[in-house]
Amino acid sequence: MRGFVSRRPVFFFFCSLLLLALSYGAMADGKENRTTVAFRVGVILDNETWVGNVSWACMSMAMDDFYSTYPNYTTRVALIGKDSKEDVVSAASAGTVVHPLLSLGSQIVAAKFVAELGNKSQTPIISFSATSPLLASSRTPYFVRTALSDASQAQAIAALVRFFGWRQLIPIFEDTDYGTGMIPYLVDAFQATDERVPYRSMVPLMANDDQILRELYSLKTMGTRVFVVHASDELTTRLLLKAREADMMQEGYAWIVTYGLTDRFGVLDVSAIDAMHGVLTVKPYILGSIRHGNFSTRWSERFRRDHPTAKLVQQPSVYALWAYDTAWAMALAAESVALASRTPSTTPSPYLSTAANNSSLMELEVLEFSPNGHRLLESMQGVKFNGISGKFELKDGQLESSPFEIINVVGGAAKRVGFWTTEHGVSGDMNYKANLKDVVWPGNALAAPNGIDWETGGKKLRIGVPLKKGFSEFVNREWNPLMRRNVSGFCIEVFDLVMASLPYNVPYELVDSFDFKPMHAFYDSVESTLARHLTRKKELKNFDAVVGDVTITPNRSLYVDFSVPFTEVGTSMVVPVKDDRGRSAWIFLKPLTTELWLATGAFFIFTGLVVWVLEHRVNDSFRGPPLHQLGTIFYFSFSTLVFAHKEKVTSNLTRVVVIIWVFVVLILTSSYTASLTSMLTVQQLHPTVTNVHDLIRNGEYIGYMGDPSILHLLNIDKSKLRRYESPDEYDEALSKGSAKGGVGAIIDEIPYAKVFISKYCGKYTIVGNIYRTEGFGFVSITTLCCLVSS
Repeated sequence: MRGFVSRRPVFFFFCSLLLLALSYGAMADGKENRTTVAFRVGVILDNETWVGNVSWACMSMAMDDFYSTYPNYTTRVALIGKDSKEDVVSAASAGTVVHPLLSLGSQIVAAKFVAELGNKSQTPIISFSATSPLLASSRTPYFVRTALSDASQAQAIAALVRFFGWRQLIPIFEDTDYGTGMIPYLVDAFQATDERVPYRSMVPLMANDDQILRELYSLKTMGTRVFVVHASDELTTRLLLKAREADMMQEGYAWIVTYGLTDRFGVLDVSAIDAMHGVLTVKPYILGSIRHGNFSTRWSERFRRDHPTAKLVQQPSVYALWAYDTAWAMALAAESVALASRTPSTTPSPYLSTAANNSSLMELEVLEFSPNGHRLLESMQGVKFNGISGKFELKDGQLESSPFEIINVVGGAAKRVGFWTTEHGVSGDMNYKANLKDVVWPGNALAAPNGIDWETGGKKLRIGVPLKKGFSEFVNREWNPLMRRNVSGFCIEVFDLVMASLPYNVPYELVDSFDFKPMHAFYDSVESTLARHLTRKKELKNFDAVVGDVTITPNRSLYVDFSVPFTEVGTSMVVPVKDDRGRSAWIFLKPLTTELWLATGAFFIFTGLVVWVLEHRVNDSFRGPPLHQLGTIFYFSFSTLVFAHKEKVTSNLTRVVVIIWVFVVLILTSSYTASLTSMLTVQQLHPTVTNVHDLIRNGEYIGYMGDPSILHLLNIDKSKLRRYESPDEYDEALSKGSAKGGVGAIIDEIPYAKVFISKYCGKYTIVGNIYRTEGFGFVSITTLCCLVSS
């Protein structure tokens, strides 16, 4: 047997093909004279690959362990191997196995061929190594994947990218079905969390070193510094070696490799291991157990015995563990099928030829339907147990998703720095949210790379600034001596602050010659100004972004990307105000209602009578002629308003009444004074109209600036709309009113309305949020918006 270095990388990442049919043969147990049923399972492996050799050893160990654990089972699975010699299709065609067939190689074309073959013959095809999402059980129901799909690996990698705050990355993959099969899932996972994929690098499987270097140098000029590699182990190793040669394994770069390469450290060259320094990868998590530890020890001993001259690998790969559990599951399923059969046949199945009895192989053209294939498929899909790789349970024809380990290659060793789970995402612990352990990046950097090098090639971002009439507070063509440029305004200041807050320097220049019609429309049609201009290629190549008072709208988002809004969202109505403050000389009566005035006067008189009754017999001040006593009553009670009563009271009852009354008068006068002060000093301003429907119903004219699309959505007649170009024109139109050639209200976005009110706060007011718009945002032609939004 030759060494474990694959001539073609597609074979050591996935090992083999399995075509499954069912046959029984009688075997006699010499010790107990008990008849057992032979259950032949065909296995197609590439013995020239690392995974092929390891998988066969693990499946053989699984059969030995299984029947040692369950010696009373009536079936005996017999593994019948076939060396594919790197050509699975030829192996399957030359001697298609008519028994259960295990494992599927990474050649997707070959895999599909065997899967279709099993589907046509109703023979289950079981694979522990074909992880490509292109092989779906929905299209080939007799295909069973006892491994994790690469789609689940894509979710873990996307979460890792998001964890480090990278906003864009480039996937590098091989030009095969294996390489391209995972990319749609990977890109979808990135885009679901707003990461951008500006370019996809596809490398030919048989690319020479010069081709790889040319592609890497091209990637280097793009500025993106995060790369996700999904390729066979040999091509991945060559990529990393050439990346180091191109100075792309230095500080500032991040490399993530899909699962597989770290399991082969024991058979990789020193130079290949050194090139992986600082690389991150993910690996299906295998929970350590006593059973797993015992298996690893026995596997190492068997490996040294079977391959004494090969490099020692300390631990079996996850594929090897899946191979072991797959064989164990097959044995359970075979027993289940045998028990379900009333009278198992003691002779070979009628569609097996003599060659099948001797070699368990038959020619492709005589393959017939498997009589027990459907039953075996159901039994296999229903198998559940705790294997050495973890919980074995199939869902939708493939292994249930599991957590992933996050591995950092440091100094030639694979160091676990964390986990990814569906519950906690990226975390330093499996069971709760925690920080990752320290990660060492390429160039021995300890800080995570920024992910983008904006200064590559000395190029600056060209930021277009649309200039228009109207509110110059947002964007204005005015020389700024501090920034030494010809534009200023609120939008420009916000953009400058955002760019300054980024953790890395992004060189840019503002170009104020971006001259086209006003862009601050509410909702644009497809033929609108923004769609016509920003989607034209000659405009796109001139600018990387647009900064200004540009409204985010659904139609615009079809053509360009927007940042999150940086202004208040919504559309409001500006209307004149009326002053309800009274101008009459009788305004002093308004703090109290008529009823309260009458009640207060009555109590004054009543209080004076009570005091007179209590005092006129004992107090000379309350005696005298009737008119004098009447005057005393009124004078005494009303003088308490200003606490100016001069008559002394002698009765204790009178003193109690007076004290209570003075307290009431104090409260009354204080409330009156406060209310009157408010009326005299605070403007009582109210809008002339509060509802847009009232304007429509009354036939009022409505003013606007820019595009009137939203006004049409509010069912406003076009003949009642009047367009204006500046805040001064707004003021003039509102002052005139509809009857004199002006308008009854202005409808505009809230930022514009607030600027207008700040100039004319005494004449107009804002009424509500009558329609929701998304506010102003930065327009991105490249990757700018995803950066500033975060």
